[in-house]
Amino acid sequence: MSGNSLGKLFSVTNFGESHGPAIGAVIDGCPPGLELSEADIQAELDRRRPGTSRHVTQRREPDTVEILSGVFEGVTTGTPIGLLIRNTDARSKDYRNIADTFRPGHADFSYFKKYGIRDPRGGGRSSARLTAPTVAAGAIARKWLAREHGVRIRGYMSQLGPIPIPFETWDEVPRNPFFAPNAAIVPQLEAFMDDLRRAGDSIGARIEVIAQGVPPGWGEPLYDRLDADIAHAMMGLNAVKGVSIGSGFDCVTMRGSEQGDEQGPDGFMSNHAGGVLGGISSGQDLKVSLAVKPTSSIRIERRSINRAGDPVTVQTLGRHDPCVAIRATPIVEALLGIVLMDHALRHRGQCGRGA
Repeated sequence: MSGNSLGKLFSVTNFGESHGPAIGAVIDGCPPGLELSEADIQAELDRRRPGTSRHVTQRREPDTVEILSGVFEGVTTGTPIGLLIRNTDARSKDYRNIADTFRPGHADFSYFKKYGIRDPRGGGRSSARLTAPTVAAGAIARKWLAREHGVRIRGYMSQLGPIPIPFETWDEVPRNPFFAPNAAIVPQLEAFMDDLRRAGDSIGARIEVIAQGVPPGWGEPLYDRLDADIAHAMMGLNAVKGVSIGSGFDCVTMRGSEQGDEQGPDGFMSNHAGGVLGGISSGQDLKVSLAVKPTSSIRIERRSINRAGDPVTVQTLGRHDPCVAIRATPIVEALLGIVLMDHALRHRGQCGRGA
């Protein structure tokens, strides 16, 4: 009911605040016998952690993960897996000037209206800091999916603000801070971000994530459709304002003779459906695209109100990502992994296949 858990059979409950002592997750439903170490999880957390380039927040968090339960002698036991990530570089004093005001575009106002109490330190529960436990949980899901089904999940940035990023090669994605699949465009992206940081402003971006090797048959009809659960999970990521599967909004201008994926003896001839038909996986690559809005915390003064409803101007200091989407690729990979593992287990439980 409280909206802090994702999944049914593979369930991830996220806890903590940006400036609390720690953040973490409890993962319930992971089958026993999966070889798992902190190093498996740490590798993914290191891809997401802050302070890795001049283009992201300079908060220096090692994001070191601790496995508290659910693993014995290097393998999962089938019991809940407890993960803890301690906060070590919080600077709460940076938020004193906004303790009684609401940042435009941020969750400050809506959180206060819902709970009647507000933690202004780094955004509290609404902070992107809370994506670290998601990445940790997703590392477990992705390892299980690769071992059991050969599923591979990869993402990349396809557009930064007004700059489209043509896809060239997966090999380039881990070599630059933008997760861009094109080496030639990286200098342009860096120059754009340097100008943006000097201006004290922020920008949005578009992220693509693809799962290869997903067997046909995963998903449910109507309300638990695979694509619906993917969209639900992705919209739970901070700053995501749009999710599309396959051709997405482009299908508005397509004719049925173009959009419907024809089939032959050798398989599908196109993949406008993005790997999902009727809410169930088709066996094709599962393709998801996300629109991420600009960071709400910026240095430019903007109009807002305080708790009393009086007009004020707000300027947000502290350390913030001028483009939160730069670090989003490992997060969307993790979210897709969590949803796919949940549906894999549900398919096995209902149909007795895909174990």
